[in-house]
Amino acid sequence: MALWLPVLLGVGIALYFALDREPDGWIAPAFLAVALAFAVLGRSVGSVFVPAVALAAISLGFAVAHWRSHDVAAPVLERRLASVAVTGRIVAIEPRAEGERVLLDRLSIAGLGPSQTPERIRVRLDNVGDLRPGDEIRLARVALLPPPGPSAPGAFDFARQAWFDQLGAVGSARGSAELVARGAISDWRLGMNALRASVVARIRAVLPDPAGAIAIALIAGEQGAVSPEALAAFRDSGLQHILSISGLHIGMVAGIVFFTVRLGLALVPRAALYWNTKKIAAVAAFLAISFYAAFAVQSVPTQRSWLMTSVVLAAILIDRQAITLRLVAWAAGLILLAMPEALVSASFQMSFAAVTALVAAWEAARGPFARARADGGWAAKARVWLAGTVMTSLVAGMASAPFALYHFNRFTVFGLLANLLAVPLTGLWVMPLALAAGLLLPFGLDAWALVPLGWGVDGLLAIAKWVAGLDGAVALLPAMPAWGLVAVSAGLVWLSLWRSAWRLAGAVPIAVGLAGLATVVPPDILVSGDGRLMAVRDADGRLTLSVPRGDRFARDTWLRRDGLEEAESWPRNGTTVDGRLECRPSDCVYRVDGASVAIVRQARVLPVACTDRDLVIATVNLFAACRAAAGRTIDRADLLRDGAHAIWIETNGIRIETVRAARGNRPWVPPAPDNTQPRPVPAVPGIGPGAAGF
Repeated sequence: MALWLPVLLGVGIALYFALDREPDGWIAPAFLAVALAFAVLGRSVGSVFVPAVALAAISLGFAVAHWRSHDVAAPVLERRLASVAVTGRIVAIEPRAEGERVLLDRLSIAGLGPSQTPERIRVRLDNVGDLRPGDEIRLARVALLPPPGPSAPGAFDFARQAWFDQLGAVGSARGSAELVARGAISDWRLGMNALRASVVARIRAVLPDPAGAIAIALIAGEQGAVSPEALAAFRDSGLQHILSISGLHIGMVAGIVFFTVRLGLALVPRAALYWNTKKIAAVAAFLAISFYAAFAVQSVPTQRSWLMTSVVLAAILIDRQAITLRLVAWAAGLILLAMPEALVSASFQMSFAAVTALVAAWEAARGPFARARADGGWAAKARVWLAGTVMTSLVAGMASAPFALYHFNRFTVFGLLANLLAVPLTGLWVMPLALAAGLLLPFGLDAWALVPLGWGVDGLLAIAKWVAGLDGAVALLPAMPAWGLVAVSAGLVWLSLWRSAWRLAGAVPIAVGLAGLATVVPPDILVSGDGRLMAVRDADGRLTLSVPRGDRFARDTWLRRDGLEEAESWPRNGTTVDGRLECRPSDCVYRVDGASVAIVRQARVLPVACTDRDLVIATVNLFAACRAAAGRTIDRADLLRDGAHAIWIETNGIRIETVRAARGNRPWVPPAPDNTQPRPVPAVPGIGPGAAGF
């Protein structure tokens, strides 16, 4: 039962995030109280106790998620600010491929009162200079906007993530930052941020990019400085996990410190004879990983890895078996109770999917591997090591692949090959030198370790580029439906947690969930929330974009969710090869399956565009006469209010989904803007009053 409690906790959290409106706060506590009462009264009756505990765990997850959503509530910028003066304290400095980003709190923003001022904002600077966390700065001209919502219904919701991070605005600054006051380090987090910024600066001074940027990701967890080309190589080769501080890195640091300390003590006769060197080494390893986890950028894989490795080391201290599914369950439960929003993140899902599957697989294979290791010499042990490495990569890759498909729409075909080459290089060369660089840094000798570390990083990048460049290295697939991910998750949990033969039944929901990919019907038309970018589907099933380089984030999201790398551009004045889309500078007409859709950019063509169309999409405001003349309409007011639109042209009519409808009425969803109602303007002949409105 204990193994299933975090699963049930996750079910409650998932139910909370799946709602389309915010529930009353009393509902989950009431269910929790009733369930606990039944559990206490029926504790001797299994048919009552087990369901009651299950309901209690689900209710607790729901209640924790609801409480957390309201506990982190902070002001969010309501509208875009083109140029404002901002004063604030630097909390963290994030290196980027171009410039840096600073996280600011204790803010004063011109024109905003205290109740309107966000708790935190993130601003891009061209040059940070000698600024460090804790400093108070003034930025004379900053363009700020609210955290953006999804680029399409069902896509990643950055605004939800920003809500839980208390990030109320993002933007960029023009000009240099003015130092107002040097700040003192007021807490350990700020101190770690300052230390990380200084280490990042030191690495950049010693190692040129791209090796320096990758070394920063490996040591500090800051991936922002890695170039898009290098990121793509690591992603497409299946090595992106190396750039994220997770179990691989925490485990390697623990192992290096543990064996180094134990070996060093073994060389001292008195220590070897009278001290428990194993337990002393475990304590030293715990202190090392605790510092490393606090120093690195906080993420779910880092926290999960620290928790699990800490329990493993604690098990050494009390002479108990270390790595078990119970350990995974404890780590998952603690993270979900502290940060329930982590459940819906890709990092949590992929991290725990891989670890749960690995622990379950190794529990099943422990006996055969032990016998094979005991029955042979060094050759047999080498074969066992190779088989274990292959099994680890296969199991982790297969377990995390469905989640990678759902979130990133990619499957790396040669991930096993890349990991077989890169993981030993990371463990035997890169991470020991990274640890040595950290130890040498206080003495100014870190370059002795950083330079050869750069050679190892160059090797990792070479492996990533080679594997990513192989024919068929990446399979691009359309976005998996949410129900498919739920089915895969349920099957993976079933397969991993049960011990008897009927655990194999978990393969059925996994297969059903993956088959959901075949049921995906992508939209025929996509419209961004500001109407500046649109896409229509051609006869070959590919997207054609209105602006090839406009709104890069939305463009990349649409292509990725469609399983595509590139897209063609609309003709400015002409017709596409398949004849579906006919355009003029002022408007376009899209025809498919007998339906006719007008796409209008200029109000002067509304008299013609609104006539006898099944759907009118306009970047201007439409009025009653146009709405009456057309079958269905989407105009500027609709886009501002409801965000991006996805449109399907089906045999029984036109189906429209919007970002606002998909997100629902939740704390992180801003209210509809007040300026979405059309303004009265002069009439346009032939269409009625107000049709030319903007």
